[in-house]
Amino acid sequence: MREINRYWAACAVAALVMTVAGCGNSTSVASTPVEKGSRATLATPRRGGEATVLLGSDFIGAWPSGLDPATNITGGANLSLMNAIFGGLMQIVADEDGSHPRVVGVLAESFDMADGGRTLRIHLRQAVTFSDGTPFDAEAVRFNMERNLASPCSCSPKTWPWPQGDPVSVVDAHTVALHFSRPNPAAINVLPSTNLNWIGSPKAIREMGDRFRISPVGAGPFRVVSNQLSTRLVLERNPKYWQPDRPYLDRLVFQSIGNEQAGIQALLAGDAQAYEALTSVLLIEQALARKELTVTQEPPTSPYLVQLNTQASPFNDQRAREAIYYATNSEAIRQGVFKNRRPVSQSFTGPGGLFYHAQVPGYRTYDLEKARALVKELGKLEITIGTLRTNVAEQVITALQTDWQRAGIKVKIETYDLGGLIDHFQKGNWQALLQTAGAYDPEAGAGIRFRFASNGTFSGVRDPQLDAIFDSAASTVDPQERDRLYAQAARLISDKAYAPFIVPYSAIQLSRGLHAPGLTTPLPANLLTSAILWQDAWMSR
Repeated sequence: MREINRYWAACAVAALVMTVAGCGNSTSVASTPVEKGSRATLATPRRGGEATVLLGSDFIGAWPSGLDPATNITGGANLSLMNAIFGGLMQIVADEDGSHPRVVGVLAESFDMADGGRTLRIHLRQAVTFSDGTPFDAEAVRFNMERNLASPCSCSPKTWPWPQGDPVSVVDAHTVALHFSRPNPAAINVLPSTNLNWIGSPKAIREMGDRFRISPVGAGPFRVVSNQLSTRLVLERNPKYWQPDRPYLDRLVFQSIGNEQAGIQALLAGDAQAYEALTSVLLIEQALARKELTVTQEPPTSPYLVQLNTQASPFNDQRAREAIYYATNSEAIRQGVFKNRRPVSQSFTGPGGLFYHAQVPGYRTYDLEKARALVKELGKLEITIGTLRTNVAEQVITALQTDWQRAGIKVKIETYDLGGLIDHFQKGNWQALLQTAGAYDPEAGAGIRFRFASNGTFSGVRDPQLDAIFDSAASTVDPQERDRLYAQAARLISDKAYAPFIVPYSAIQLSRGLHAPGLTTPLPANLLTSAILWQDAWMSR
């Protein structure tokens, strides 16, 4: 963990995980490494204590529409908060060294596919209640899932192959079934990244109305004490949590912070115990030099890429897209911005996820002369590129601007907060955006459909051939066939120059005395960061 490249050995194991998970039981971490310099010793979790976790205000620390899974438009970024309150039917776990990643049941006792992959059956734990004391049963799950499917959040799996009739049915008091119009075995890997995973108390939803988004009631390890949107969320231990010895912590506070340097200083001063998703490479180097901090890199699953809007000028012309490929010096960005800590990427997968391939045959790499020739052929190339207002994204986009201007491309940069970026996508009046694409499973989170499907709000591509490959890959139970199809999709994206990729990216987690899977032991990232298992978080003495 202090040696953040340690995770690479584990990443090879991740690629071997079968696409269709078997039934899973909830997993709790029995012991967690405590870092002392570069050496780790095992310690036993202890009960009690309060922890403050700092979140960057530019991404995971922004929840402007609240924390109701049905109305939270930034839910995909707020995994940490949502899982602390709602717990999740399923979660991604791994061994302490990051190896053997798999999906297991948490509030679900087990799950299985039926009807050749057309039905996902979720078997709930019995005797579970919401924090308000009402029963957590199949009808509550059905009510939430149908409600959450209508959410404006990108974390709502609207593009799954749902049938014309009811998508969710109650089999018995503790079993729900999700129905698909075609096989969808990837649903097991994907569900932990969606808002179908977060189940609220139907009684509270009906009685509280709009107040539910401020003080949501779930069956997770913590319950809400107070909530200042995009500022501060205070939680306390849920005494009705289904595991009587969990959570370990008495109180958990999430604090949004706009300055990463200030965040590290708060950790060093003892004013906070963790910082999620540090991005500044310089600050990462500083953190590694401090023995009192535990530094953990999550296995990367989401490469940075330049999304190109192929439906509008100039990128409805493939020559313009090819010019961007040839003008993008990914190797220089890898060395300069990321200090050689990550490999160059050529597709939508990363070494921490499934179906990873480092290279794509025929991929257009940096060639300044070819870029200049294409710009000359086009007459001119003037573009506006935007990105999320984060430290690392702004460094990358500045490097891109420099590269592209060398090729004769006129470049204007725009940056947005998370809400502004979502609005920009939805209006469709964009040319190029620096984003990330990928997840533990290519079908999850900001994966292939999110960035490349014809029906995707956050996509710049409309290609029926590519859509058909995605559908085939998601439908097959055979992981080797899925791997072949995703490699085919990566080749098509490359051949048509839809979006140049740069490097796979994932979060750096900082901790001082707070231990948790996904914080101090690596878990594959659901998006840019993993879903920390807060029920297992504990404080050192």
